[in-house]
Amino acid sequence: MLVGAAVTAGAAGFPMVNFGQYRLFAQTQRTYSKRAVDLVRSSLVIDMLGPLKIDMDEFSKKPLSEKDAAEFRASGINAFHHAVGSGGPNAYENALAFFATWNNFVAVNSHVFSGVSRVSDMVRAKAENKCAVIMGLQNSEHFRRPQDVQAFYDLGQRCSQLTYNSQNRIGSGSTDRVDGGVSDFGVAIIKAMNEAGMLVDVSHSGDRTTLDAIELSPVPIAFTHSNCRALVDHPRVKTDEAIIALAKKGGVMGITGVRMFISKKEPTTIVDMVDHIDHVVKLVGIDHVGVGSDADLNGYDDMSPEMQKMIRAAYKDSYAFRDKIDTDGFDHPKKIFDLTEELIRRKYSDANIKAVLGGNFQRLLGSTWK
Repeated sequence: MLVGAAVTAGAAGFPMVNFGQYRLFAQTQRTYSKRAVDLVRSSLVIDMLGPLKIDMDEFSKKPLSEKDAAEFRASGINAFHHAVGSGGPNAYENALAFFATWNNFVAVNSHVFSGVSRVSDMVRAKAENKCAVIMGLQNSEHFRRPQDVQAFYDLGQRCSQLTYNSQNRIGSGSTDRVDGGVSDFGVAIIKAMNEAGMLVDVSHSGDRTTLDAIELSPVPIAFTHSNCRALVDHPRVKTDEAIIALAKKGGVMGITGVRMFISKKEPTTIVDMVDHIDHVVKLVGIDHVGVGSDADLNGYDDMSPEMQKMIRAAYKDSYAFRDKIDTDGFDHPKKIFDLTEELIRRKYSDANIKAVLGGNFQRLLGSTWK
């Protein structure tokens, strides 16, 4: 378990292996360099799409286990954007239930988690060895009218994705055959989100809707969890045109570890994932890329066969699921350390690694939230 800020093996309680290598988890022999450990521990690490558990309903009904608590604390991730896909005729009622359930979950488990209203709450959570939970939703169908945006902001929502994969009143989704862009109603919702201080997210939005949202919002927006279409042809990832437009407005893009959003070849590993970080950096600079894993700490491939079948059945064929959903090397509770090691291997500076791990999203959220 990572505790405090000491960097020596004795002070931090890590077994040290070879030269400057630390074994952070008793259940595995995997070791990490002193530089990687220090970078994770000195950064405010933000996963801008990290649901606390993929099987949310079951997880929320049980007391937090000691094993789960230990995994969260030792993960190195200080803030999780906890969001789920939503929609349908009961979107408003379901959203109210979602925030009630998870605000209560955070409160009941306050020895591990901490709620978030502003960026300073994440900084404080890290200092207290807790995990901050940013509340969001991956659709905005619960906004029946623009006034609802402020009401949900007051309930703790700090990020809202305009559309999921399909058309709603705001705009089009990434798997729609035709993308008509942001609607008149969508213009009003974006304006209300800007006024409230809620981050606009278009990770699952169609190409035209994505570009419209960037243009319409006078403040920066985000792709909290998406990858680069220049490297993989998939409807859920973003074009260079969109990434450039996002960066020009000061936005940030979180790279996800979902396998089919990274590469069509096998094996698909963390090396391929970091290729997407490299692409964004080369295209628009280091200030516009972060992490949005789009999975819980253990990933999708550890789910039950029943849950796997249900999730796969919920998406169109264009999602192109393969045997595995997670990316090799980014599919376990210590994945942020493995990501850091790969960034070190590629000769990223300490300052740039800290920016990717959370500094860029920290800046974006600080300039967006009110």
